[in-house]
Amino acid sequence: MNAPSNAPLTWRVARLVERRGETPTARTLVIDAPGWPGHLPGQHVDVRLTASDGYQAARSYSLAGPADGDRIALTVQRVPDGEVSPYLIDVWAPGDPVEVRGPVGGWFVWRRTETAPVLLVAGGSGVVPLMAMVRARRAAGSRAPFRLVYSVRTPTDVFYAEELRRRARDDQGLDVAYVYTRAVPDGWRGEPHRIGLADVNVHGWPPDLEPLCYVCGPTGFVETVADLLVGLGHQPRRIRTERFGPTG
Repeated sequence: MNAPSNAPLTWRVARLVERRGETPTARTLVIDAPGWPGHLPGQHVDVRLTASDGYQAARSYSLAGPADGDRIALTVQRVPDGEVSPYLIDVWAPGDPVEVRGPVGGWFVWRRTETAPVLLVAGGSGVVPLMAMVRARRAAGSRAPFRLVYSVRTPTDVFYAEELRRRARDDQGLDVAYVYTRAVPDGWRGEPHRIGLADVNVHGWPPDLEPLCYVCGPTGFVETVADLLVGLGHQPRRIRTERFGPTG
């Protein structure tokens, strides 16, 4: 896991290497970005498109995995009527260029030197930077215990579904729990519901263990979970949040 350099952020030309389906509306894009300076799990990158008439549009996307030389991965969810995500998901072909700039962000990150328990709470596509942390933990051989609580609308909306099943089975010290808000899998015990105190209390860490808590998702989700964690006695300084708006 390479640490990012302190060099100024500059736009660099990158090209698509591989596209993988995650859900009916989301794809993981593996990108070759020559000269990539490295990054920490939890950081994000800016992506810029330029039209033939010179019009430009840029969006920020979380990095989906730890640093891997010049290769980076983004998981992008299609935004209805969006300018950038439909192109990246449906049009961008292997070998085609875009511009990327990063890595961006230094607070919402996990470092492999950390030994404290980690609680990850994701809402929808907010799982992307948290999955980068899960993957980085395994790559670093870290023994820090991780718990992921993942809230999604339905089972078909789960990003990285098969990988999460495998990691929950094989990655010692990683536990994964789900909250479904609209529909549950066949045989699931319980009804669809929004994440609440019981979910965070049962599937999280007790505050006396002083875990690092990372919460990512839509603004309302993040605020709710952060308030629940504080109410349970977690130290605010150990709660790190990343949020996006309704079209994030």
